[in-house]
Amino acid sequence: MSVKGKVALITGAASGIGKRIAEVYADNGAHIAVADINQAAADAAVAEIKARGVNATTVIMDVTDEDAVNAGIDKCVKDLGSIDILVSNAGIQIVNPIEDFAYADWKKLMAIHVDGAFLTTRAAVKHMYAAGKGGAIIYMGSVHSKEASKLKAPYVAAKHALIGLAKVVAKEGAAHGVRANVICPGFVRTPLVDKQIPEQAKALNISEADVIKNVMLKDTVDGEFTTVDDVAQCALFFGGFETNALTGQSLVVSHGWFMQ
Repeated sequence: MSVKGKVALITGAASGIGKRIAEVYADNGAHIAVADINQAAADAAVAEIKARGVNATTVIMDVTDEDAVNAGIDKCVKDLGSIDILVSNAGIQIVNPIEDFAYADWKKLMAIHVDGAFLTTRAAVKHMYAAGKGGAIIYMGSVHSKEASKLKAPYVAAKHALIGLAKVVAKEGAAHGVRANVICPGFVRTPLVDKQIPEQAKALNISEADVIKNVMLKDTVDGEFTTVDDVAQCALFFGGFETNALTGQSLVVSHGWFMQ
C-alpha cells in the first residue's frame, strides 16, 4: 500500500488540512496538483512540495465552477501525466441558527462542499476510467457526517451528503478499480475552526473558552483537538489502499467524539 509515483490532486491544498495532506503525500513519493482558489498561496505550496523532491503543479480552481473544475483536472493530467488520487477537501464554514440563516449562505456552503465534490469527482473519474489503472476518491467529511451540532444546518447536511455520494461512487467505480471513501475528522485547529470560536461564543452567549471545552471538545475522550497530521495519515492510508476491499467507507478521526 503506497502512494509512491501516484498523482494526487487535492482541493483546498494551499492551507490547513489540504496542505498537510499534500506534504505527507509528497514525503511518501506522490506527485501533487495543488488545487486552490488562491493563486499566491497555491504557488507557494507548490514550491514547498517541489522542494521535497517530487513533481507538483498549481491548479487554480473554484470547485463550484464546472468549467474551471474540468480545466483544472485536465491541467493536472497534462502537467503530471495522470490523476490517481482525488482528495476533495475544499470547504468553508458559516454558523447561524437556522431561523437566521441566509439562503445565499446555505447555497454557498452547499455548493462548495457538495457541488464541488460532485464536479471534481465527475472530472477525475473520467480520466481514471480511461487510464484503466484504478484510483482513489477521498472526501473530506466530518464528525458532522454522522452527528449534528447547533448553528450548522447546511454544513451538517453537506457532510452527510458526502457519505451518500461516496457510496454511489464506490459502487459505480468498482468495475474500474476506483474506490471512494470519506475521512470524518473532529475539530481540527485550523483557521477555519479558529474563526468559529468567537462566532459560536457570540451566538451561544458563552465564553470562547467554553466553546472549546464544552462545545467543540466536550464529547472527546481526552479533550484534545484532532490534528492535521491525524487527518493526513488517514488520507495516506486511503490513497495507498489498492483494492475494492476498502471502499464506500467513512473513517471517524475525532478523539472518540463519535464512536461507530
